[in-house]
Amino acid sequence: MELLSGADMIARFLQDEGIEYIYGYPGGAALHIYDALFRQDKVKHILVRHEQAATHAADGYARASGKPGCVLVTSGPGATNAVTGIATAYMDSIPMVVLCGQVASHLIGEDAFQETDIVGVTRPIVKHSFSIRHPSEIPEVLKKAFYLASTGRPGPVVVDIPKDMTAPTERYEYVYPKKVKMRSYNPVTRGHTGQIKKAVEMMLKAKRPVFYTGGGVVTGKASEGLTDLVKQLGYPITTTLMGIGAYPQSDRQCLGWLGMHGSYESNMAMHHADLIIAIGARFDDRVTNSTSKFCPTAKIIHVDVDPSSISKTVRADVPIVGPASSVINEMISLVQGHKIAHPEALTEWWEKIDGWRADREGKLYEPSKVGEALKPQEVIEALCRVTRGEAYVTTDVGQHQMFAAQYYKFDKPNRLITSGGLGTMGFGFPAAMGIKQNYPDDDVVCVTGEGSFQMMMQELSTCKQYGVGVKIVNLNNASLGMVRQWQDLNYKSRHAHSYMESLPDFHMLIEAYGFTAITVNTLDELEPALERAFADKHELVFLDVKVDPFEHVYPMQVPLGAMRDMLLSKTERT
Repeated sequence: MELLSGADMIARFLQDEGIEYIYGYPGGAALHIYDALFRQDKVKHILVRHEQAATHAADGYARASGKPGCVLVTSGPGATNAVTGIATAYMDSIPMVVLCGQVASHLIGEDAFQETDIVGVTRPIVKHSFSIRHPSEIPEVLKKAFYLASTGRPGPVVVDIPKDMTAPTERYEYVYPKKVKMRSYNPVTRGHTGQIKKAVEMMLKAKRPVFYTGGGVVTGKASEGLTDLVKQLGYPITTTLMGIGAYPQSDRQCLGWLGMHGSYESNMAMHHADLIIAIGARFDDRVTNSTSKFCPTAKIIHVDVDPSSISKTVRADVPIVGPASSVINEMISLVQGHKIAHPEALTEWWEKIDGWRADREGKLYEPSKVGEALKPQEVIEALCRVTRGEAYVTTDVGQHQMFAAQYYKFDKPNRLITSGGLGTMGFGFPAAMGIKQNYPDDDVVCVTGEGSFQMMMQELSTCKQYGVGVKIVNLNNASLGMVRQWQDLNYKSRHAHSYMESLPDFHMLIEAYGFTAITVNTLDELEPALERAFADKHELVFLDVKVDPFEHVYPMQVPLGAMRDMLLSKTERT
């Protein structure tokens, strides 16, 4: 029988659970835990410079690997600084366990120094939360936390740990729990066979079908099965922002992604479809536009592991509750040996789609001319060429995020790492940091803007301490680009507080942290600068790329319209 203190139980549990990195920032309520981590060498603690960065780094790792990320913060401001990162993970269904120090049990409710009811604060933005009531329950609670975070619809779990629960003087029996029993939590492991049969019958009879797939395919590790199914049927497929890469974007059947800034052909195909096969997507407002005008001629099959997502915003004709992977595999077995009912209609449908594609050929943006500022689209296309489309690409939020999603072609899942639901500026850099530490021999690049980067740029210090060689491509238009775009379109170009009038000299700033910076002003400088940046996988390089400050992201859906209602440029609309 092994007797351990609560703090040592936490350290031992993380070892037994196979956690390699934990991201955090120390403080009084968590010091017993920090001391326990110091006395072992299997779990590596990464000292960030702000707790929000800890959550984003763990989140980035989780998105890239599919395994839960792990965070350790102290009570009060340490815990509240983590809230934005917890909400980011919650909105995108990312598995994460956040261990929060808390004031000693007898002080809870006394407004003690650095006390915050973090369970109460985070209740709306976690999958579940726990508060430790006795040291002996720590192994079981932590096992439940990791199980909850990573099964069913994944999400963040908060564990609140009062300081006296980790006191080194009190020791209890430690046993690593290999199994979890939770009477009230039984995530589904497969879909209803009758509903799946009904869905497949509809799929085979459809004349204008479209697959609409989301982040649930990526987190559900169902990309291979999805590719199989789509190939067998020969149907067009479009993805959400979170689902990018679940199906190879370079394949002819992929129409790109859909919604607010999705491709012209994907939005048009969705609007005119007679059957939408939605898998692991939640009909977010950034996809549907006005739900009353959404896909008016389409029947809808909706597959989701979370029953509360089905028919929440758009009514499903055939609802299927189940994990994407098992439902898709069952669909594949039912489709095999059957022919589609209307092959001639499918041929016509593809002719229509190819016509929409041809309409936009060569019209996506105006390339820069000699002496003009670079177009951000050109930067992303060059980045894709230099990295051969194989990098892990994280983004912050704004125009650069949309350009990265539009012009970098992802053929693998888990490669575009971006904050979709919450839209968190500051996410990209620490997320890249978390990925690079776990995949040191891969190219990891953060595509950012000067607004977003300044929110988390202190993490350059973390990268210096741990030798984290991410690449940072700053699309510098000296403004909050997406805010400015909306102001151009809706506020007669009244740019209220969207211009960054006082920016640092990024070149000097990066060098002050001890890293390499390259400033790019023209198109002929761009590709050599990118080649230089990616020459050494283990060196942090910052590219400050000066881009056209007046460029907009198109297509752009017309607010409150149907999916087909889009602005195609500053002068064209559908």
